[in-house]
Amino acid sequence: MAITKLPRNGIADNSINASKIEDGTIAIAEVSGTISNAKIKDGEIANAKLSNSTITVRGTSRALGTSFTIGVDVDWQSVVVSDGSTVTTMAAGKGYFINNTSAAGIVKLPTSASAGDTIKIKDYAGNFGTNVLVIQRNGHNIQGVANDGQIQTNRAAVSLVYVDSTKGWLYIEESNVGSLAKPIFTEATGGTITDSGDFRTHVFTGDGNFVVTAAGNSSVIPTGGPAVVDYLVVAGGGGSSLGGGGAGGFRESHSDPVSGPYTASPLATPTGLTISAQTYPITVGGGGVGHPGQASGSPSIFSTITSSGGGKGNWYFCAGTPGGSGGGGAYNGPGTAAGSGNTPPVSPPQGNNGGTGSAASSPANAGGAGGGGGAGAAGQNGANNDPGNGGNGVSTSITGSSVARAGGGGAGGFSAPGGSGGSGGGGAGGTGPDGTGGSQAGSNGTANTGGGGGGSGRDGVGGMATGGAGGKGVVVIKYKFK
Repeated sequence: MAITKLPRNGIADNSINASKIEDGTIAIAEVSGTISNAKIKDGEIANAKLSNSTITVRGTSRALGTSFTIGVDVDWQSVVVSDGSTVTTMAAGKGYFINNTSAAGIVKLPTSASAGDTIKIKDYAGNFGTNVLVIQRNGHNIQGVANDGQIQTNRAAVSLVYVDSTKGWLYIEESNVGSLAKPIFTEATGGTITDSGDFRTHVFTGDGNFVVTAAGNSSVIPTGGPAVVDYLVVAGGGGSSLGGGGAGGFRESHSDPVSGPYTASPLATPTGLTISAQTYPITVGGGGVGHPGQASGSPSIFSTITSSGGGKGNWYFCAGTPGGSGGGGAYNGPGTAAGSGNTPPVSPPQGNNGGTGSAASSPANAGGAGGGGGAGAAGQNGANNDPGNGGNGVSTSITGSSVARAGGGGAGGFSAPGGSGGSGGGGAGGTGPDGTGGSQAGSNGTANTGGGGGGSGRDGVGGMATGGAGGKGVVVIKYKFK
C-alpha cells in the first residue's frame, strides 16, 4: 500500500538522498507543494540534475553556474585568421579580432538580423591597409546601400548595429578608418570572355545576351570601374552580283579610362556607352547572299548602337544599294550609280559609298562594275573592262591585337579579271573571260568581319557565276573589371 502522507516531523532534516529512494528519482508528479532547502541534503540541487542546464543570452547558450557579462559590450572571440580562402560568418553580440597578415580577408554578416544586433571588428595585426578586409553584406544593406563593406586602414576598429531592412547595418563607431564602402567594378557575362590586365573583353560572333550583374561606381569614393563600356559593332556585309558588296556598318568607341590604352580605328568616338545592371540583347548581323538573289547584309545591335548592313552589289542595269557601306554600281544605263554609305547617317560615319559603274561604249569596251564601299574608303569606280576594287576596311586592337574589318567586295569582271576585295574581309570579284563560259564565282566576305561579297565574273556571251556572300558581323564589348 502506497504511503500518501508523513507527519510533519516524520523525516529528519538532511536525511533524504538517492539511496533512500527506490529508483533514485523523485518525479515532479510525485511532489505536491514546496520542498524547502532544509528538506534537501546539502541544501541544493546540482545543475546536472536539472533537465535544462543552460540558458540562452543574446543568441548564445550559457551553462548554468558560469559567469559572463551582459551589457552593451560584445563577447570577443578568439583571433580569426582570414586570408580569403575561407569566409567567417559573424554572429550578433560578438566581437572579432581579424588577422589577415598573409592576404586580403573576408567576413560575412549574419543571414538574419534584428534591430539592435551588434557586431564589432578590430584589426588584430595592423594589416587592413595592406590586405583589405571585405565585409560581405549577405543580403542586407550596409549604410542603406546594397553594397559590401570594406576596411582598408591599418589598426581600424568598427562597430555595426542592425537598424531595419531599409538602412540595414550602420556603422556607429569608426576608429582610425577611411571609407567603409567597397569599390564596385562592372561585372557581366555573355559571349567569349578574355581578360587582360584590368580589362575584360566580350566577343559575340552570334546573337546572345550581355548580362550586367553590377555596374561600376567610379562617381563615388572609393572609386571602382566606370559604369561605361566601349564597343565595336560591325554589321553583316552585303552580297554581290556584278558590283561589289558593301561592307557592314562599322561603329566603335574608345576611351582609355573605360577600356584601357590600345590602338582604335580612326572611326572611334571617345564616348562609350553607359550601362546599368540589366540584360542587353546582342544581335550580330548576317551577311547578305550573293547572286542569284543577292541581298544586303543585316544590322548588328548593342543597346542604342546599331550598325547598318552593307548594301548589295547589283546586277546588270541596276544601281548599287545603300547601307553601312554602299554596294558598287554595275554598268550600262542607270546601273552605273553607286550605293551610298553611312545610311542612315551617324557620326562618326559607319562606312563609305560604293564605286560607280562604267557604261559600255562599244562591244570591245563592255564597261566595268564598281567595288563595294568599305569602312575606311569608298569602293573604286569601274572603267571599261576594268572592274573596281573594294574599299578598304579599318583596323582596331580592341580584342588585343590589330584586326582589320569591314572591307568592301571587289566587282566582278566582264571579260576581265575581277576587282580585289578591300582589306578587312572584302571578297574578291570573279574573273569573266572571253568565250562561251568559264566565269569565276565571286569570293565571300570573311566571317565576323562584315566584309562585302565579291562580284561574279561575266563572260562575253552573258554567262554569270555565283556572286559572293557578305561576311557575318561581330559585336565586341570592353570595360575595366578590376
